[in-house]
Amino acid sequence: MQIQKETLMRFWTEHFKFSPREILAFSEVKREHFISAEMKGFAYDDRPLPLLRGKTISQPTTVMIMTHALELEAGDKVFEVGTGSGYQAAILAKIVGPKGKVVSTEVIPELVNFARGNLMKTGVRNVEIFEDDGSKGIAPEAPFDKIIITAACREFPKELLGQLKTDGIILGPVGDAREQEMVRGIKRKDGTIALEFLGQFLFTPMYGKYGFEV
Repeated sequence: MQIQKETLMRFWTEHFKFSPREILAFSEVKREHFISAEMKGFAYDDRPLPLLRGKTISQPTTVMIMTHALELEAGDKVFEVGTGSGYQAAILAKIVGPKGKVVSTEVIPELVNFARGNLMKTGVRNVEIFEDDGSKGIAPEAPFDKIIITAACREFPKELLGQLKTDGIILGPVGDAREQEMVRGIKRKDGTIALEFLGQFLFTPMYGKYGFEV
């Protein structure tokens, strides 16, 4: 398992521009703590793995691409839509550090409990998980420096854009339920969003008001 993990990190160093801090966060967070016992032998396969109710944990390279695109800074407050098993949140939390915070939402109760337990095992304390429809954001916790959506959405929800700071970054897979483009938006001073397109991805559909499933 350790050999697979080190192989991934070497591959990224050769083919991507992930920062040393991002690679360090990956090395410190044990992916095997965020999957089922039956799947632990596949923890560092570079592919998504099943969780429950049709949800998955994203492949490591996808997690790292999204993490890198957020341009995280120490002390950032990050909002995540779709906690899943808590793995992406743990990576983000390591990078923003003890003065930063990750606020994450998940609508599937079993995953909320699973993620909270996983984060506790990993020793990550600066993540707060809400059982809620994250597509509407969480106004009392706003504003956020960065927002990451980890499920397919038709567009960036207006509520989320309203809770993003000026010059903040929002990132997520936008499209239909079968195929999405990874889109990064930077909020201008006038409230408009400058968009950048990062390639084709496939995510499970978002639940909630702005998702594909209720």
